[in-house]
Amino acid sequence: YFLYIDVRMMQSSRKHIRSKPFTKMVTIKASYTVLPNEPTPEGLLWLSDIDQVARLRHTPTIYIFHAKHNHDTLIERMRNSLSKILVHYYPIAGRLRRIEGSGRLELDCNAKGVVLLEAESTKTLDDYGDFLRESIKDLVPTVDYTSPIEELPSLLVQVTTFHGGKSFAIGVALCHILCDGVGAIQFINSWAKLARGDTLEPHEMPFLDRTVLKFPHPLSPPRFDHLEFKPLPLILGRSDNTVEKNKKVDATLLKLTPEQVGKLKKKANDDSTKEGSRPYSRFEAIAAHIWRCASKARKLDKNQPTLVRFNADIRNRLIPPLPKNYFGNALSLTTASCHVGDVISNSLSYAAQKIREAIEVVTYEYIWSPVVPSFLLPLWYLFL
Repeated sequence: YFLYIDVRMMQSSRKHIRSKPFTKMVTIKASYTVLPNEPTPEGLLWLSDIDQVARLRHTPTIYIFHAKHNHDTLIERMRNSLSKILVHYYPIAGRLRRIEGSGRLELDCNAKGVVLLEAESTKTLDDYGDFLRESIKDLVPTVDYTSPIEELPSLLVQVTTFHGGKSFAIGVALCHILCDGVGAIQFINSWAKLARGDTLEPHEMPFLDRTVLKFPHPLSPPRFDHLEFKPLPLILGRSDNTVEKNKKVDATLLKLTPEQVGKLKKKANDDSTKEGSRPYSRFEAIAAHIWRCASKARKLDKNQPTLVRFNADIRNRLIPPLPKNYFGNALSLTTASCHVGDVISNSLSYAAQKIREAIEVVTYEYIWSPVVPSFLLPLWYLFL
């Protein structure tokens, strides 16, 4: 893997990173462009219809490590291991581009590399508390989307050492068009293994050919009532959604302890009237709880239609299942629906059951039923 290493410090890699407001907490010390350390396949990679409708944004994640370390040694290890993993996940080192005429995206596997930022924080790890505050944004690279899509790196990484040198953070911004959460974790785990000095086994290699997700031809008409393709319900008594669209929306992170999650699961299952069914999962219980809380907080009419949209992993729902370690987006949007009065007046298990039904409807037939043609792609995108 060390036959060819080209990891260069370049000022040009900074131009795709949006400047952050001045802060005394985190300082960017250096910016590197990291290339695969061996020659990789070239050419254009076909992207599936599911890839096409993923958000054209980079998904941020932060990984915290409690480990005393030497900063320079850490950065060198990250650079070298990143250059190694890009040999196996070479599409990440490429660039997106649009196909002239159709507007579809494809991936140019040109090995232009990814961006690695070296940063230091004047704060200790403890100063960040529960990591729910605004300051955590300084730990993840931000992308300048005013740059042409053909120039945007698909992956940006920021390694930040906290004051005292006893811990550090790895902030990752990975383009959602390339993969979903399952694929992202697969990549991160493989990269971590190489960073530890290990090698990937044959069964750990990513499956990169996305043509396994080409829709069958000829196109068939939908066989299910796909609520995810329909407009969101209007508030009763209104003729349009202007009022809702003009409302200020804030996003927040709500921390749930293991004990709280356990209580929600227990409550959902204790309230259940369906005998013989498997216990509700964490996702089903938490989603149901949030649905009920939102329904109560909005104080809508009991007859108001309400729904929850979320993605279901389809890797093992297809026939045959997708190959092991499929790297890409493999999600199907699904919807749970009922009326506000039903969600509020019934127990937590009622909403959890609705969530479960929305998951279970995602079968092989359901997945292929939409057969989303190009003219429907913008409609699907609105709801992701």
